[in-house]
Amino acid sequence: MKSLLWFLLGIIGGFVAAHFMNKDPRGHELLGRVDARVTEFTDRLSEAYYAEQGRRDA
Repeated sequence: MKSLLWFLLGIIGGFVAAHFMNKDPRGHELLGRVDARVTEFTDRLSEAYYAEQGRRDA
C-alpha cells in the first residue's frame, strides 16, 4: 500500500512540475519538442505494427 502511495505522489508531482514548466516560455518549448518526439516515435511504431499485420494477412 505504501508503494502505491509513493507511485501516486510521483505521478501527481510530475503533472504539477509539467504544469509549472509549461508556464515558462522555455519550458513550453521544451515540452513541445518532447511531445513532437513522442508523437514521432508512436507514429513509427504504429506504421511498423500495421506493416507487419499487412505482411501476416497477405
